[in-house]
Amino acid sequence: MSSSQTTTTETADLDAVVEALRSHDRFLVTTHENPDGDALGSLLAATLALRQLGKDVYMYLAGHAPLPGEYTFMPLDELRRTLPERDERVLLAVDCANESRLGPDPEILHQSPFTIDIDHHHDNTRFGDVNLIVADASSTAEVLRDVFVELGVELTPEIAEALYIALVTDTGRFQYANTSPKALRLAAELVESGADVHRVFQGVYENVQFAKLKLLARALERAQVYEGGALVVSFLLRNDFMEVGAAEPYSEGIIDYLRAVEGAIVSVLIREPPRSDGPTRRVSLRSSTDEVDVSAIARKSSGGGHRQAAGFSSEQSIDEITDFIRREYLAQVGPPGA
Repeated sequence: MSSSQTTTTETADLDAVVEALRSHDRFLVTTHENPDGDALGSLLAATLALRQLGKDVYMYLAGHAPLPGEYTFMPLDELRRTLPERDERVLLAVDCANESRLGPDPEILHQSPFTIDIDHHHDNTRFGDVNLIVADASSTAEVLRDVFVELGVELTPEIAEALYIALVTDTGRFQYANTSPKALRLAAELVESGADVHRVFQGVYENVQFAKLKLLARALERAQVYEGGALVVSFLLRNDFMEVGAAEPYSEGIIDYLRAVEGAIVSVLIREPPRSDGPTRRVSLRSSTDEVDVSAIARKSSGGGHRQAAGFSSEQSIDEITDFIRREYLAQVGPPGA
């Protein structure tokens, strides 16, 4: 598809989403399980924007795991972990690549008469009745900002800060390859509108729980390199979480330390969630180059994500998962020295 065709399609999708948001009054806004900064920031920003327009909004997140500690400073007191009973609302899903990531309860889709899907994952399954998927956007926050402009939403300090949290975390503090000129211009606009850069930095990056440091130490101790140092793999066991007193979200961000290893092209963190009501193991993958598509690896295990950041769940052993990733990595790049 040419760039002009893409632009035409995205414009039509934007118009459809804006019309759907305008024409309905009751919404259930949600994002993916185990949320990151873009998910939570987009969730909060969308909720605040719709309420500014006079809409009735129920903010929901599936699962019972606590939010990552670095986002506890966000005003998410109204976030609900249970679905409203017999309460038909339009479903607005943000930063969610497929319906399975909305949570294990299919009722969230069944009870909604209409679904709106806003995202930036290139492998989004377009599960909504209307979809706005901008694959080259830095974050879902960037996509939402365009939606807000069309809706005439005022960029209040609260909305600006929620969008800034989403933007700064998904671009790795404006250091990842997805940091575009548009993303930087958006950052400036958000700061001008009242986003507190220092408050966000302290909340997200200088608020690390001691238990998370202990968890990080275990992951670093177990790290192994393969394929001449191009592949870095580590793992966390269920007992690790219990012994250091860490909840599952404490593992968020640990993979970035593996990604920073000299010579690493792909980094992998395999973790056993401390809860028994989900998959046995979750796998996070990061690539330091666009030439290796880790989302393609993830999709072969029913996962997904971006070319440079993806993940999947598995019932296989840590060794089996490692062998699988090594095979898929080599299938993309060939053996070392080739």
